[in-house]
Amino acid sequence: MFSSVSGRIQHERDRAEGLGSVQQAVQYQNQDFWALREECLQNGTVFLDPLFPAEPGSLGFKELGPISAKTRGVEWRRPTELSAEPRFIVGGATRTDICQGALGDCWLLAAIGSLTLNQQLLHRVVPHGQDFSHLYAGIFHFQFWQFGKWVDVVIDDRLPVKDGELLFVHSAEGSEFWSALLEKAYAKLNGSYEALSGGSTTEGFEDFTGGVAEMYELKKAPRDLYRIIGKALERGSLLGCSIDITSAFDMEAVTFKKLVKGHAYSVTGVRQLEYRGRQERLIRIRNPWGQVEWTGAWSDSSSEWNAIDSAEKDEMLCKMEDGEFWMSFQEFLHQFSRLEICNLTPDALSQDATSFWTTVTYEGSWRKGSTAGGCRNHPNTFWINPQYKITLLEEDDDPEDDQAACSFLVALMQKDRRQFRRHGEDMHTIGFAIYEIPKEFRGSAGVHMKKDFFLRRSSCARSESFINLREVSSRFRLPPGEYLIVPSTFEPSKEADFVLRVFTEKQSETEDMDDVLVANLDEEEEISEGDIDDSFRSLFAQLSGDDMEISVRELRTVLNRVVSKHRDLQTDGFSMESCRAMVSLMDKDGSARLGLLEFQILWNKIRKWLGIFREFDLDKSGCMNSYEMRLALENGGFKLNNKLYQMLIARYADNEIIDFDNFTCCLVKLETMFRIFQGLDRDGTGTVEMNLMEWLFVTMCG
Repeated sequence: MFSSVSGRIQHERDRAEGLGSVQQAVQYQNQDFWALREECLQNGTVFLDPLFPAEPGSLGFKELGPISAKTRGVEWRRPTELSAEPRFIVGGATRTDICQGALGDCWLLAAIGSLTLNQQLLHRVVPHGQDFSHLYAGIFHFQFWQFGKWVDVVIDDRLPVKDGELLFVHSAEGSEFWSALLEKAYAKLNGSYEALSGGSTTEGFEDFTGGVAEMYELKKAPRDLYRIIGKALERGSLLGCSIDITSAFDMEAVTFKKLVKGHAYSVTGVRQLEYRGRQERLIRIRNPWGQVEWTGAWSDSSSEWNAIDSAEKDEMLCKMEDGEFWMSFQEFLHQFSRLEICNLTPDALSQDATSFWTTVTYEGSWRKGSTAGGCRNHPNTFWINPQYKITLLEEDDDPEDDQAACSFLVALMQKDRRQFRRHGEDMHTIGFAIYEIPKEFRGSAGVHMKKDFFLRRSSCARSESFINLREVSSRFRLPPGEYLIVPSTFEPSKEADFVLRVFTEKQSETEDMDDVLVANLDEEEEISEGDIDDSFRSLFAQLSGDDMEISVRELRTVLNRVVSKHRDLQTDGFSMESCRAMVSLMDKDGSARLGLLEFQILWNKIRKWLGIFREFDLDKSGCMNSYEMRLALENGGFKLNNKLYQMLIARYADNEIIDFDNFTCCLVKLETMFRIFQGLDRDGTGTVEMNLMEWLFVTMCG
């Protein structure tokens, strides 16, 4: 747990310092490509990657698992063992370097194929200076965008081979290896090769560019989609399309005109030409298989080409790669089901050249019992989801639109779910809702909206659907104002980390609507012995014995005796550790024992906390639902943020239920830590410096 806490703190600090940006990629699994290569060169060895070894587990866990027929006889070979003259890239990376193997990752190959259309983008993912010449040491590296940051992934060049042939991606020539090595690096990032099976082209698009994806259902295509596609291609955006399947039998089925259902294609070009006295709009598609091609109108050998200018025909057909074909745009809309566009930069999203889009990224998480509230269908828990505010300040510049509205795009992405496939899990069903913030709440900061807010209001916009994809994104136009974005899973108690990205065309402000850390602690109670009634004094004398002080063990005895009399409370009793924390909170002289006055003050606190507990035990079951913990702690004087609530629920709740002793322990811990910090932060700066000895003293005593 402690390494996890320190890791999260360091992660936040690294982000603030720019680590993970385009200019400063994070070393994935702390592997430094340059240092590792230099070590191999000095030692005269080739790199063996201990973190993604040439073993069955790197291939997969089920279809490609250790006992699968598909992996029987698989060996791992380096390119130097497969080709007399292996090359990394020959004559520049092209789409023909990418041929699909035995893995169902055509979505990834379609994205790689589109990437080759933009050499600048390609070399962001495939860094320069890698080959099989004098600096060869069996080590390569690739860079991917992952959930808000760029990571540098190191691999060795051992590739899976069966019957002498590469098992997965390969080049048509057989001696070029950049695409196979890129696929391996991406497999390492996701846990195994099998984890790459099945996906959306936009997933690959975004991981190669850091861009944001939009999806169009072609049966409901906007009227200006052809223009949108043309503009997207001009800007270097990546485009993919596919045909939906209606059953498992349809997967990879070939239609009458040689289109493959459920298969990911790339869109590589558009062209408008004169055809029989009218303008014909064409679109160029590529099948990453490079073998099965469209045979309908405007296919390579169709009669339509005979009716256009021969020079134009030669130009259009000669520039095509293997697996590439033209078709009419109307036929495209009829034959294909969906189009995916990955806009490379926020400004590429704009509808006109004068627009400028800005972006902000938030990282968050849904945790059972604290921040995983599910969708609006679950009103009792929906409010506990993370919340983010966007203030739209300036309306769009669109002379043809008389509506005062602001354009923005919201993209919600769940993190690292492919790695969970090994454990039988997959993508959660996710989405988001947007609420207009009413006048009485405008301008407020650091306020997490409660249940009543959502019970009384409907959303003004929402994601098109809740769906089990890695990312859900939608574009909106709303009037200037303040809005609340609530991302969630469809069902409550589904745990995942997520990234929320908000893109706005004009000036805007965004913020995490999380509560600001506040502890409204009462002034430390001062009482004299004269304030204590005789019955309490008598009780203390019975418990404390001759030394007139109560030890930790004696405190435990009396507390458990008292709570056992409250039949309406469900409790396992106070532990020794809990009682030590109480003594630590009240002990002023360091004796680790409580005198009469200290015990009276502690007793008063416990009675106050018992009242709060009963108030929020809504069903009078004797315990509290963890979803109400936030409100109960607020009542006790503590406003905490989501990260702290997640930690407290993980520590003090059992199956989303909190009993009285754990509730009390939580309040004791919070008050102790806040009082220590406030005592050290004399100037109220919110920051405390301490050395190792002081840190250990605080954490051990607190």
